Amino acid sequence: MRYTANARMYSVNSQTAFAWKELFGWLARVSGVNLDIVDHAFPLPLADLWSRCDLGCAFMCGFPFMLATQRLQPVVAPIPANAPVPGRPVYATRLLVRSDSEFQTIEDTFGGRLGYSVKDSHSGYNAVRHHLLPYYRRRGTELYRESIGPLTTPRRVINAIVAGDIDVGPLDSYALDLMMRHEPQLGSQVRIVATTEPAPIPFLVAAPGCPDDIVAKLQATLTSFAKASECAVLRDALCLDGFGPVEIGDYELMLRWDAEARSAGYVRPI
Repeated sequence: MRYTANARMYSVNSQTAFAWKELFGWLARVSGVNLDIVDHAFPLPLADLWSRCDLGCAFMCGFPFMLATQRLQPVVAPIPANAPVPGRPVYATRLLVRSDSEFQTIEDTFGGRLGYSVKDSHSGYNAVRHHLLPYYRRRGTELYRESIGPLTTPRRVINAIVAGDIDVGPLDSYALDLMMRHEPQLGSQVRIVATTEPAPIPFLVAAPGCPDDIVAKLQATLTSFAKASECAVLRDALCLDGFGPVEIGDYELMLRWDAEARSAGYVRPI
C-alpha cells in the first residue's frame, strides 16, 4: 500500500515546498514506506487531507487534534532551529505589524483591525486570544474595532498586513522563520510587536488506521534526520534541528487556554 505525505502547513513558499518534498523522498527511501507526496494547497480544506484513510505523514495543528472526536496517530514533531525553547518541539505566535507603521507595542494596535487565520488554529487564533485575554479582562470590553478572517494561511496574513487590510496579524513562529530564511526582504516589510508564550508545535500525523509498523518505521527514520549527513542541506533549508516524539499531554495546554478564554466571555479575539 502507498501512503500520503504532505507538508502544506509549512510549505510557505516554493523553496520550502521543494525542500519538504525532498525530505519526504528521503523518508520513503530510508524507511522503505511507499509515500505519495501530494499537493493539497489553499483553498482546499486541511480537514479533507486529515480525513484521508491513506494518510501516512502530514502536519496537523495540535488544537484541532485535541478537539477531534477521532484522533489521528502522532508520528513525530519538528524541532525548529530557532525554537523559543532551544532543542524542544515548541513554537510561539509572532504578532506582526507593517514595518512602517507607528505601532511599537501590542497595546498600540488596540482599536484597530486584528487578523486571524482560522478558528481551530492554535497559533492563528487560540494563542492570540490567550495573549490578549489579560488586556480584555482589565478593559472589560473588546480591544479591536474589527476582527478579520479567516485568512487561513501565513502568506495571506502577511499579505493582509503589507496591504494595510489589517493592522496586526499572527504568524506561527516556525512558519515565519521559514519565510524569512528564503525571503529576507520580508524583514523590511513586517515587524514583530509581541510574542505569545511557547506551546507544543504542530506535528506529523498518520491516519487512525495506519498500521503500527508503518508508523514505527516513519518515526525511526525521521528521528534519525538530525544526524543524517546527507540531510544537512535540508536541515538548513527547513530551519530544522530534527524531529522528536510527540508528548500528547503537553497539548492539553491548548484546551486549557481555550477554556480559560471562553469562561471569561472572550470567545473570539477582538
